[in-house]
Amino acid sequence: MISYMNFTITLDRDEDGVWIAECPAIPGCVTQGATRDEAIAMAKDAIAACLDVRAELGLPLTVETAKVEVMA
Repeated sequence: MISYMNFTITLDRDEDGVWIAECPAIPGCVTQGATRDEAIAMAKDAIAACLDVRAELGLPLTVETAKVEVMA
């Protein structure tokens, strides 16, 4: 049975124009792509791989994340 999980990712561009994608709910789950769409596709693969490794190691699949309000 296939189950689906939804994750938030962050997207940013580095000084060379490479797109960096990170999943804050999974420590160390970071990837990149030449384009925004490629970075998103790579993030999906990275998330699946990170979840597999964390499950094999007996670690919690994710860490808790929260949104906070900051006055700027």
